[in-house]
Amino acid sequence: MPDPIIAVFAGGTSGEREVSLGSGRACASALAASFPTRLFEINADALPAGLDPVRHVVFSTLHGTFGEDGGMQRLLEAAGVTYAGCDAAGSALTMDKAETKAAAAAAGLGAIPGLVFPAAQKPTADEVVARFGEHVVVKPNDQGSSLGLSVVGTRAGLVSALAGIRHGNWIIEQRIFGHELAVGVLHGQALGVVEVCPKSGVYDYASKYTKGLTEYLAPAPLAPAMTIRVQQAAEIAFRVCGCRDYARVDFMLSKENELYLLEINTLPGMKETSLLPMSARCAGLDFVGLVREMVLPAWRRFHAATPAHRM
Repeated sequence: MPDPIIAVFAGGTSGEREVSLGSGRACASALAASFPTRLFEINADALPAGLDPVRHVVFSTLHGTFGEDGGMQRLLEAAGVTYAGCDAAGSALTMDKAETKAAAAAAGLGAIPGLVFPAAQKPTADEVVARFGEHVVVKPNDQGSSLGLSVVGTRAGLVSALAGIRHGNWIIEQRIFGHELAVGVLHGQALGVVEVCPKSGVYDYASKYTKGLTEYLAPAPLAPAMTIRVQQAAEIAFRVCGCRDYARVDFMLSKENELYLLEINTLPGMKETSLLPMSARCAGLDFVGLVREMVLPAWRRFHAATPAHRM
């Protein structure tokens, strides 16, 4: 059987389309150093024309709704297309922040106290303050890239954040003050720990994607024992949430050295300056080497499977 062409998916229909296009172009260029590669720009919630399960292995850089929530993965599985990254079930679970926290908590990992609700049943500000105090984080339960994120510290700010909620599912969490950490996981093994230090104090969409607004410490200046603790927690979260091949796991380390899982990103940003590549560089793996390792398990699955059983 000839080697497959790596079909890089980029774009998509979510609010993270532009981020995905940047990730896709960077990954296609890097993958071309190791494999025949073709970049597919995705413009609909459907498989692109020209995708062939007997010729292609998909490496998706789609972010957000239908990209990393299991929607595209289900289409690929139904079509018998081999693809890299988490399967549909793991993608759907990790896109749901509440379900991710529940799975992690069942495995003994720290979970931030929070409340999940649909927009039609949002709580009042007084109810939130009574449970968690005024310092809370309000965010969509199933979106990425910090879209819709509000970090508030007053009752008035909370009233304003709640007033802006009109549709979708949301989560309000008690704010944890401390260090925000990101850990890449590759083939089930944790890479380096990166500390995220937004100058505003809040790692929102602007802080993520505006040059100069965030400092990244790679590796994070943690005691060796704490680094190991964070890496082990990342591996546990990856495993219990059914992840496959690779992911990025984010934590908050409180001032009291309590570790809390924030979320798992199964299709994280993938430019050379993104968090997963930073984490990989801490472990001695450059960008070209990282994307090659990310796609290799799918490449092997392609060769091991019959056409009717590829995924």
